[in-house]
Amino acid sequence: MGRSNLKSPTVADRRYNCWLNRFAWLTCIATLLLICSGGMVTSKGVGLAVPDWPTTFGYNMFLFPVSKWVGGILFEHTHRLIASAVGFLTIVLTIWIWRGESRHWVRNLGVIALAGVIFQGILGGLRVTMLKDEIGIFHACIAQAFLALLVVIALVTSKFWRRLSNAVVDTKNIGSITTLAIAITLAIYIQLALGSTMRHEHRDLAILDFPTANGAWIPDTSATTLANINAWRDGQGFSDVTAFQIWLQMTHRFLALLIAAAVIAFAPRLWRGARQVPALKRLWMLWIAFLFVQLTLGAWTIWSNKAADIATAHVALGAIMLSFGVSISAICWRISQVGTGRARQPVAPEIVSGRARPPVAPLLP
Repeated sequence: MGRSNLKSPTVADRRYNCWLNRFAWLTCIATLLLICSGGMVTSKGVGLAVPDWPTTFGYNMFLFPVSKWVGGILFEHTHRLIASAVGFLTIVLTIWIWRGESRHWVRNLGVIALAGVIFQGILGGLRVTMLKDEIGIFHACIAQAFLALLVVIALVTSKFWRRLSNAVVDTKNIGSITTLAIAITLAIYIQLALGSTMRHEHRDLAILDFPTANGAWIPDTSATTLANINAWRDGQGFSDVTAFQIWLQMTHRFLALLIAAAVIAFAPRLWRGARQVPALKRLWMLWIAFLFVQLTLGAWTIWSNKAADIATAHVALGAIMLSFGVSISAICWRISQVGTGRARQPVAPEIVSGRARPPVAPLLP
């Protein structure tokens, strides 16, 4: 029998590099730690504890004496060092991908990650030198997007990603499942952006009670009521609040409820359209478990008057929720491509060297 030029899945799997994949996950973990560090800096209000950049009180950042790591300086300087470590890991990851990864689109992801970490470093410096809260908001949003990109890189360099080419799915439902997963993930990202805006827009909570808002389910933000609220806040030592800041927090609450409903409603769609992919079920169950913890942390942040550790945990779990959404969306997209590829394969068998051979679905990247 003549030999086929088509590569078998076993041959394709030889491109898998377990150490590259582990390094990618290590970079993800370091980035999550960086986001936690940034959340702590913002929650404690010590973003300008170190007033210069890229130096630290005139010292080379890496030579700043440990004896001076006190108070807010500890959190801000540590954040800079973790950011430097993430930058170094990203450089190594990008080089490794370009040397060891044959898929051009994966190599492009590595380049985007490298550009992203450089851009993030510049934004962090500009936040210090220009004293602009808007830069801090953008810096936080890009950090979440950067983590999502690293999760995709870690996922597509895994052996699990290649094994998904064998998944058998319902092609009628997987497209809508993928769309819903992406929509929920985008909603989570918008929610994180709202949270970042709240943290940088106002140093105190705009609404100090939960589940009500200033004693009502729908807050009154008329000029008279707002004046009374601010008079009370002044007496308690809180900063004044605007109608925009109140409604920003209310939007954050409403979107949290919508995301919760969407994640719960995602289950039956997933069960019908991708029941042959157990990993998706496990990810969804963890997703919904994290969802309830996240809702609790959100309420606890208000009840604790935005305690730094609780608020930072809320930020960190939000990043994890986004990572799970990105993973589920990527896996759904992958198996939808597998299903589409199988649907398009020819019905008639191929003829190789005079003998019939069953059609083979093309390997996806």
